[in-house]
Amino acid sequence: MDEETRPRVGCTIDTDGRITFDLPPGSPAGQQLLLRLRPKKGQPEKTVHVLDVESDGERRRAVLDPRTVLEEGRWDTYLIQEPGSRRQRLRPGPRDLRALVGGHLRPWPSPLAVRVPYVTKDDHLAVRAWLRTAHAEAHGIDVTRRSMTVNARLHGASLQEGAVVSLRLRGAGATVHTVEPSAEEGGRSLSFTVDHAELAAATPPGTGVWDVFVRPGARAPRIRVGRLLDDLADRKDIVVYPTADLDGAALRPYYTVDNDLSVEVRRQRP
Repeated sequence: MDEETRPRVGCTIDTDGRITFDLPPGSPAGQQLLLRLRPKKGQPEKTVHVLDVESDGERRRAVLDPRTVLEEGRWDTYLIQEPGSRRQRLRPGPRDLRALVGGHLRPWPSPLAVRVPYVTKDDHLAVRAWLRTAHAEAHGIDVTRRSMTVNARLHGASLQEGAVVSLRLRGAGATVHTVEPSAEEGGRSLSFTVDHAELAAATPPGTGVWDVFVRPGARAPRIRVGRLLDDLADRKDIVVYPTADLDGAALRPYYTVDNDLSVEVRRQRP
């Protein structure tokens, strides 16, 4: 089957994470829809979920129940015409993601399980999943020449005594820059400001990347700050913040390929 004749499958997601996949009318009975956790490069395939395709009048659909746990990662979708037959990669039809818009405004249970259907770069249907015990959802970032202020809401945790925001420099062992957060809404929301000059001074010459975490209490585990709770599976190249330039350094916050918040610092070499 060539690329143009591969079936297109639409999908709708509910606020509770249930995804309904709609197959073209007239699809034969006995079909199954397979979701495969995309393995890391060089690693074998390990995890799949197989969904039966059911009839509802003329409608043919497969439902991914919200109770089905999807490991964090990217899940490619395939159609199996009958048990044991070769799988076919699916192309995307219409995607109704309206239930995800504004997801950062409502409380989420713990563990936080997020699913976002999306279209891959090679025009196939996939599902991006996150699964985290706790999460800090960034919902406002204000960048000025001198500083960066982040507003975030905690899910699965709240700020306690000894809370701190830590920026960890990648590839530099235990190099950490800390700032004190301001608590709001009884500790469920927070804001913090990073001084650009201080962060630049802590960065070795060249380019450094600082990953942003919240430690909600003195003995609590770190929580990654990011933006997961809406309809964007990949925001790195979509949500772009301005670069701040000062005294031979350039700083910019950005979202990683996992939609986590980091800060890139470029310092001129002497």
